[in-house]
Amino acid sequence: MFQSRVVASILKRNKAIINSLTSNFKGTCSSRCFTPSSANAVARTSFFGFRSLPKGHHVPSFRNMSTVASVGTEKEGLKMLVTAGPRAQKMVGIWLFGSAAWVFSMVVLGGVTRLTRSGLSMTDWKFTGNLPPLSDDEWQQEFEKYKQSPEYKRVNKGMSIEDFKFIYWMEYAHRMWGRALGVMFALPFSYFLRKGYITMHLGLRLSALFALGAGQGLIGWWMVKSGLEEPPSEYVEPRVSPYRLAAHLTSAFVIYSGLFWTALSVVMPEPPAESLAWVQGAAKLKRLAIPVSLIVGITAVSGAFVAGNDAGRAYNTFPKMGDVWVPDNIFELKPTIRNFFENTSMVQLDHRVLATTTLISICGLWWSTKKLDIHPAIRTLVGATFGMAALQVTLGVSTLLSYVPVSLGTAHQAGALTLLTLMLLLNHTVRRPSMSLLKTLPQVTKTAW
Repeated sequence: MFQSRVVASILKRNKAIINSLTSNFKGTCSSRCFTPSSANAVARTSFFGFRSLPKGHHVPSFRNMSTVASVGTEKEGLKMLVTAGPRAQKMVGIWLFGSAAWVFSMVVLGGVTRLTRSGLSMTDWKFTGNLPPLSDDEWQQEFEKYKQSPEYKRVNKGMSIEDFKFIYWMEYAHRMWGRALGVMFALPFSYFLRKGYITMHLGLRLSALFALGAGQGLIGWWMVKSGLEEPPSEYVEPRVSPYRLAAHLTSAFVIYSGLFWTALSVVMPEPPAESLAWVQGAAKLKRLAIPVSLIVGITAVSGAFVAGNDAGRAYNTFPKMGDVWVPDNIFELKPTIRNFFENTSMVQLDHRVLATTTLISICGLWWSTKKLDIHPAIRTLVGATFGMAALQVTLGVSTLLSYVPVSLGTAHQAGALTLLTLMLLLNHTVRRPSMSLLKTLPQVTKTAW
């Protein structure tokens, strides 16, 4: 009996709200105004922070769909990236998050390939790829090609063909995984364009990311090619150029960041905001989060130079570098700027300083939230970012002290991208809401947390 009375009360209230809405629309709406059932549909979809078309309404073309969406969203100060309703929004979001996760796995696999010294096992490259060796004769041909490389002559001389097969398969898997990503991205992209799900702005952004992904293969070969050249001295181990390795890794980070940010923008067009006080607190936090994010990015790039110079296998002590805090030879190269990218001692010192700065900066960011009135979800995210930063420093020190084992080295590289992910998520959640949302917010939240 009590439940039926509650249900009846709720129905009466909803009916009164709908009657009020329709009475306000009378005399002001044209023939395109929604019926009461349409108004109810709009009310339901507005809960998710955006406006979609009422159920049963059909838009025949991509151009019309984009026009309707742009009129409805730009007028309210919110530009939607997906224009065909919540189902399309969910589909595109899943696709983009899946693509970002694939790039993440590519970065991890690339780290394993580098740490197992597999990257120079394939001495040629084709854009479309080719089949792996399928017979003993084909394997012997590939092995003979590798025997002509500086790495075999100076590092792996006497390697068995079974050991060669392992490093070959590692590099082959890395290359083909990248090509598979291109196919996995291109096919859904074509489908969503054909269905008219995405706006021109989103289409151009994704096209640029796809072009970067295609160029990533060229950058990878450009990097590998530098390791197939004879080193300048007989005492120097052949390895890829640190500049080219940094370009390859940085490009992967840029592609990942673009995909992840775009996916967030599709599924979360509005940031979490329930009061103007929380919006003001998020704005203050944003002024701190942006420079901290820049430090995180620079630290990640400096790690690429550590990898390119094999600097992780030098000075395997902490916190001192050997018996000193600062080695004497950090400025031995001329011009001086080269030391920051080519001098093993300076490159490792630089990464240590940047990593420490990153941890201190994120700790300061976390401490500042104690004095700010912000959304609880944002506060939790900052705490998780601080925890990840501490874990990443721990992984880095452990990798150094253990002389860079494959497991810890890979975990450290994955940790860098995870920390960058959390910083991207933080910056996305503290952005300014649309004007339409701001107008509806109370000064302070009425919810007790």
